[in-house]
Amino acid sequence: MTACAAGDGLRSSLFDPTDGQLDMSDFLLHHKGVLPVPTIITEPAIGYGFGLALLYFSAPVRPASAHDEKAVDDDSKSDNPTPNGRMTPPNITGVGGLVTGTHSWVAGLLHFHTWDDDHIRYLGGLAKLDLHLNYYGPSGNANAYQLSGIGTIQQVLFRLADSPWYVGPRYTFFDTTTRFDSPVIPDGIRDFGRDLKIGKGGIVVDYDTRDNMFYPRNGTYAEFEADFARGGFGSDRAFDTQTAKGYHWISLSSKWVLGLRADAGFSQGDIPFFLQPYVDLRGVSQAKFQDRNQLTGEIELRYYVTPRWSVLGFGGVGRAYGGVHAFSDAPTAFGFGTGFRYLIARKLGMTMGIDIAHGPGQNAFYIQVGSAWR
Repeated sequence: MTACAAGDGLRSSLFDPTDGQLDMSDFLLHHKGVLPVPTIITEPAIGYGFGLALLYFSAPVRPASAHDEKAVDDDSKSDNPTPNGRMTPPNITGVGGLVTGTHSWVAGLLHFHTWDDDHIRYLGGLAKLDLHLNYYGPSGNANAYQLSGIGTIQQVLFRLADSPWYVGPRYTFFDTTTRFDSPVIPDGIRDFGRDLKIGKGGIVVDYDTRDNMFYPRNGTYAEFEADFARGGFGSDRAFDTQTAKGYHWISLSSKWVLGLRADAGFSQGDIPFFLQPYVDLRGVSQAKFQDRNQLTGEIELRYYVTPRWSVLGFGGVGRAYGGVHAFSDAPTAFGFGTGFRYLIARKLGMTMGIDIAHGPGQNAFYIQVGSAWR
């Protein structure tokens, strides 16, 4: 192959023939490309730093019975919708890590895979971390501590017939070591254990009608998870957690999309302080608003400047309560801001962009792949 032909081939894989714009769909799906996702860490909980993830995509094999199924390597296959009109999720393998100025670091890998025309979904991950964090407790004052360990998550979901419902088991294991910088254990922590093994078995129920999994314009994604930490799962502590989240996107017109989010977390039993539910909002320090339970709501409005470029504004509030505070007395966390996205892979429906947010006494920005809601 001549250098000219090679250059033409690379260009054709990086630019979409439909509009001539930069697009990595074919490069990622058919040329064994890897998408680098750099991240500037501005999370106050762990300090400023840098992260990098490498994502490898492949198109799932569609069964021969699928409507007008083409060969697996057909370039048009990856943007074929499933019979219910939704874009088939790609298989994703990722490896990455981050490091910050507080000497916090994380390294991990993950894999997401679908089979049988998206009737089976697998998610697995492995991570090792060493984080320098703050626990706020009843006083609201920051108490520095170190959390290190290694953990894994394994999940398999099965679709119920051809419905948008998925059900399956999830297992989580985390071998941890926790150390406070001060020899005095902060108020609000019961039965502090320096070394803990946390093993949880649970059931997950998903409902998914999104038109694509990265940056939906229409549809709903909801998930309910109930986990049980017991000795039989390898846990040193016995406790229960339940989480429920729901995201709904509405196309108000060809240019405007409204997003609505609700998120709740509840816990019972002898749960370690660092695993308690907390309010998760852009602009809010992770785990600053943390207690036995949490409730969060957020709204996002998106405007498409062009078919590839969109801008958005968002805002949300939340409260953590049930141990340190009653719900009526709990402080309200808030976060709001703006951002933009570029459609970097049309056949995947995947975007990349930046969100800039303001929360209680702080600002932060985030490099986002797709929606911030996961």
